[in-house]
Amino acid sequence: MKGALLVVGTASDAGKSLVVTGLCRHLARQGVKVAPFKAQNMSLNSFATASGHEIGRAQALQAWAARVEPEVEMNPILLKPTSERRSQVVVLGEPVGETDARSYLENRRQRLLPTVLDAFGALRSRYDVVICEGAGSPAEINLLEGDVVNLGLAEAAGVSALLVGDIDRGGVFASLAGTFAVLPEHLARHIKAFAINKFRGDPSLLSPGISALEEMVARPCAGVIPYLDGLELDAEDSLGLAALVRAASRGSAGALDVAVVAFPHVANFTDLDPLALEPGVSLRLVDDASHIGDPDLVFLPGSKATVADLAWLTRAGLADVVIEMAARPGGPTILGVCAGYQMLGVAIEDEHESKSGHTQALGLLPVVTTFQAKKRTLPRAGLSLGSRVTGYEIRQGEPVVSDGAGGVEPFAWLDDRFGEGPEGCLVGGGRVAGTSLHGLFESDEFRERYLSEVAGRRGKDFVAGGVRHAERREAQIDRLADALEEYLDLDLVTSLVSR
Repeated sequence: MKGALLVVGTASDAGKSLVVTGLCRHLARQGVKVAPFKAQNMSLNSFATASGHEIGRAQALQAWAARVEPEVEMNPILLKPTSERRSQVVVLGEPVGETDARSYLENRRQRLLPTVLDAFGALRSRYDVVICEGAGSPAEINLLEGDVVNLGLAEAAGVSALLVGDIDRGGVFASLAGTFAVLPEHLARHIKAFAINKFRGDPSLLSPGISALEEMVARPCAGVIPYLDGLELDAEDSLGLAALVRAASRGSAGALDVAVVAFPHVANFTDLDPLALEPGVSLRLVDDASHIGDPDLVFLPGSKATVADLAWLTRAGLADVVIEMAARPGGPTILGVCAGYQMLGVAIEDEHESKSGHTQALGLLPVVTTFQAKKRTLPRAGLSLGSRVTGYEIRQGEPVVSDGAGGVEPFAWLDDRFGEGPEGCLVGGGRVAGTSLHGLFESDEFRERYLSEVAGRRGKDFVAGGVRHAERREAQIDRLADALEEYLDLDLVTSLVSR
């Protein structure tokens, strides 16, 4: 088998990412050398490849499903929102600037289509099949001109498409039919089949509607995929954060209470995924001081707008509460990751991301962070709490620990091909700590030891659930592929793969 296929959806969160993930695993099972591709992704969840390039986290997951190494060509354009109207633009894993939506839309095809097609061509030259993912809906008629990720890509690259509709939202037949109705024929012709996703109940009840829709749009239905309850895979965007926390709020009696600060521009919240899988942990989002209560662990995650989110932390009353908790004997453990670490320091000097200059931070760690012009994106490895850890850095801020600060220890000791030395810092034996490393809690032994220390400070016992994060993710990917193999007509789907 040789070629490519594009998976588009009737809306965001219709299931494009999961269908691509499942197809990658299905083809890998058949011995096909397959790669994922998303021309343009808008997400604050990203990943550092082995080559030191930044791509969307969803494409890393899809690469793991394909049983290949994530690489930068799998997501040549990544947009990372910094405000409601502006985003950082990452091209081939490197930030090239910040832009507003209008400027990006007016110029993107002329400037970026060659980059997209070159990356797509590079993957096609190295892999048998490339499974592409669209973005949002392909029928946003205000965005058709200059499209590089949906049917504009299909037309430019000569690729067929599968359209996925989300029945869980209701109105799936109207959304599928409406997609065909508003698209110009030269784009609609690339959609060769449709599928219905997230169905709960007896699929035979859909038969009359499916038959009518097949006749209406002159395309076959490739299948009805059931709602896969409890499927826990890396979320692409903030739509997945609330679901993650809901799933993790049902911890066992006496579970560790983890309060996650819900920054407006929260980034890389996949750091929470391994915690959510622990039955001895209960996660909850906190966006106001009145809701924080008395948690065992306060988690300050990453952010794409560090200074703006630090200002929000103060307005929400959470800055004063975190400072008070750090000073309170027997209070909770406080952990900051990346931007959260920077906020726990003394000051932030930023002439690049926010261009705000000097900003006073919380002052809980003897750290001054200076933002650099170049972003640092590296996979890292080392030791923390006597356990091997792996993670990755995606940051422009460079935290520097003050020389001679008393009672300060490194959070980890790095010893990988990018260098050796201390990383992060902690005070009070770990009561307050910060690290630049995302993904640490995927290291099972470290996660269990860290949570045991958190529990011990509160006079509790933490009983690890025996979760092996990598094995769990593999099992979930296999479960997804099993469902596609059972409920999709994969002979039809693979026949759409265009050479």
